[in-house]
Order: sequence, then structure tokens, then C-alpha cells
Amino acid sequence: MAATFGKLTYLYVGTSDLDRDLEYYTKVLGAQVLWNYKEFGAKVAGLRLSDGPQYLLADHRPAPSCLPLFEVKNLKAAAKDLRARGWKPEGRSVEIPPGPCYVFKDPSGNPLGIFENARPGLVDQAFGGSDRRGAKG
Repeated sequence: MAATFGKLTYLYVGTSDLDRDLEYYTKVLGAQVLWNYKEFGAKVAGLRLSDGPQYLLADHRPAPSCLPLFEVKNLKAAAKDLRARGWKPEGRSVEIPPGPCYVFKDPSGNPLGIFENARPGLVDQAFGGSDRRGAKG
């Protein structure tokens, strides 16, 4: 049986103080800041912490929390298949920069997300420029 999801693309982590946590991740853990922005009332930073998924620090996510976001080829098809097996998302799909996304919880309450990369490269284009790295707000 093939895996339901594609790759684990993002770890979406809540922070109660983005500037403090960003300093910890960069100075103590050696993370590279890929982008850092404040828009729509939220502060979010994308970090390269490992060879794995991009690590997103976000002050609009509850702290502590970690929401793994898995990429799927076709969100509608994946949701239809999952629903047939008893899956229930938390509400309607939402838009994240790469594309539409569903958030859901496993039976123990752990959050997960699936998204379709409908806008490949948008995060890098919109937030990856040198003027956006290390942005304060």
C-alpha cells in the first residue's frame, strides 16, 4: 500500500515570543533564517534546522504546539479518500501560502495538516528575498 501523504514539508511550531525563540534557534541551535515576516497581524519565520522539513515559528499558533504539514498531490482526492475511511477535518480547507490545507486531529488530539502545493515557489518568492530575511515587526 502506498503512503497516503507525500513528504513532510513543514513543522509549524507555536511561539509565545518569536524574537526570543528566533534568537535561540539561530544562536544556540545554529538554524539558518530563510525568511522572517510580519503580515496580517502574525509574525512567522521559516528556518532551516535540518535536512528535513522547513521549521516554521509562528506567533499565531499556540505555544507549545507542533503542526506537521504533509504535502499531497491532490487535496480534493486525498480528502475524498480519507473521508471514505472515517477521517474528519476540522472545518473547511484553509489557504496557506503554498495552497489549500486541511487541519485535523488524530484520536489522541495531535494536530496534523495536509496541503496541496498549488503555488510552488510562492513562499520563496514572497518571503525569501533578502529584504525579508531577519525582518522585524
